[in-house]
Amino acid sequence: MRKSSVILTALCVSVFVVGTSEYLVAGLLPQVAGDLGVSVGAAGQTVTAYGLGVVVGGPVVTLLTARTPRKGLALSLMLLFAVGSAVSAFAGSYEVLLIGRVLSPFSHAAFFALALVVAGKVVPEEKAGRAIAAVVSGLTVATLLGVPLGALLGERTDWRTPFVVLTVLTLLGTALLAAVLPRQAAESAGARAEIRVMAQRPVLLAIATTAVGFAGVATVFTYIAPLLTEVTGFAAFVVSVLLPAYGAGSFLGDLIAGRLTDRAPAATLRGVFAALALLLACTPFAVTWKPTAVLAVLLLGLLATATIAPSRA
Repeated sequence: MRKSSVILTALCVSVFVVGTSEYLVAGLLPQVAGDLGVSVGAAGQTVTAYGLGVVVGGPVVTLLTARTPRKGLALSLMLLFAVGSAVSAFAGSYEVLLIGRVLSPFSHAAFFALALVVAGKVVPEEKAGRAIAAVVSGLTVATLLGVPLGALLGERTDWRTPFVVLTVLTLLGTALLAAVLPRQAAESAGARAEIRVMAQRPVLLAIATTAVGFAGVATVFTYIAPLLTEVTGFAAFVVSVLLPAYGAGSFLGDLIAGRLTDRAPAATLRGVFAALALLLACTPFAVTWKPTAVLAVLLLGLLATATIAPSRA
C-alpha cells in the first residue's frame, strides 16, 4: 500500500471517531434526559453545545496554533478530544456533560480542517478532491454506522458506555496518527496572516454560507428521532433503521461530490447548497407522510456532506 493511502486511511479513521461524537447523543436523548433529570429538549441542547464549541473553538484554536507543526497539532487535538469524551462519559450532572460536550468540539473543527489540508497535499493536485472525499468518508461512515451502533449500545447498556468506547477509540486513533503522519512544519505566517485571510470577503461569504447550511442540517438531524416517531408515526425500531439510511445517503453524496469537485468545484458547491435549501424548506411537509419522510431522510444525508469536498477544494 502506498504511503499516501496509509495516511489517508489513518485520517479517515480519526475523522470517523470525531464524527461519531458529534451526533451520538442525538440517538440517546431519552436515556440522557432520564438519567440526569432534564427534559428531552434540554438534553438536545448538548448537541447545540457541541455545535457552538465547533463554531467558537475552531477559529480560536486555528489562530492560536497557526505556527504549530502539523503532526504535533493533530496529536494534541485528538488528545483534547479524548479528554472531552471522557468528561462526557463520567459526567455526574447535566452541567458537567455540557462541559464535556464543549471541550471535544474545540478540537473538532481544527482537526477536521487539518485532516482535509493534509489529505489534499499527500496526493497529486488533480486527485485532491477525491482524497478529501476519502477522508470525509470517515464522517459519513460515522453517520452510517458509528451513531446508530453507539445509540444501540447505549440502549442495551447505558448512555455513558458509548462515550467510554469513543474515548478508547480516540486514543487508538492518536497512536495510529503518531505512527504514520509525516512531520510537517506549519505553513502559516502567524495569527495576523490568518486573520487577514479570514477577513477577506470571499472567505467570510464561504464561512457564512457553510454555517447557515450546516445549522439547518444539524437542527433537523438533532431531533430526527422524535420528529419521525411523533410527527410521521414511525415506531422507534423503524427510526433506528432510517438512521443508517441517512448515513448511506451521506456516503453516496460524499463520493459523488468528490468526483464532481475535481471537474467543477464552484458549480458543484452552488448546486449542492441550492438543493439543500430546497430540501430543508420541503422537510416539514415531507415528514407528514411516511414514504416522503423516508425520501427526505435519504436526501438529507445525500446533501449534508456533499458540501464539504467542494468547499475545501
